[in-house]
Amino acid sequence: MKWVLAALSLLTVWICGVAVWIATGPSEDPKGTADAAIVLGAAVDFDKPSPVFAARIDHAITLYHSGRVSKLVFTGARSPEDAKSEALAAKDYSQGAGVPASAILIEEISRTTHQNLIEATRVLPKHQLDSALIVSDPLHLQRALWMADGLGLDASTSATPSTRYQSWSTKGPFLMREVYFIHHHWIFGE
Repeated sequence: MKWVLAALSLLTVWICGVAVWIATGPSEDPKGTADAAIVLGAAVDFDKPSPVFAARIDHAITLYHSGRVSKLVFTGARSPEDAKSEALAAKDYSQGAGVPASAILIEEISRTTHQNLIEATRVLPKHQLDSALIVSDPLHLQRALWMADGLGLDASTSATPSTRYQSWSTKGPFLMREVYFIHHHWIFGE
């Protein structure tokens, strides 16, 4: 029985440690630049970005307008219930905010964070882009950066300051989801 309690104690410490690692996020250079911003996909409401996705896109638009990136890479496929892919909805939204079509690249294949990053690594070299700022919600970025490093992507992160996950009632479930998915990635590589 003692070994079961010891194992449960170690597991609890491990999970709490991973949660703290995720919650503290990767360090960011608030003035860092890169060739492109890779905006990780999120839900679309029929043909418009969901509020979570819009916050990510808004941050990428700010990065573009401030000269920190020269291109925006939008990722994400279309769900059967939606009229547009995540990437296309993001493209339309950012063009409406003054980003020229020539500064926007999209991929409409990916459905997961890992796939977002795999497809982005295929888009970047085709346009002579070597480095990227990964844009998402703060709690999402530790896992995304881990995946990007594994793919050999020269990347750093830039968390959206207007994340929809502000209170602990919204942060808690997101954090637990990230704890689960980072373990999924470590075990299954996806």
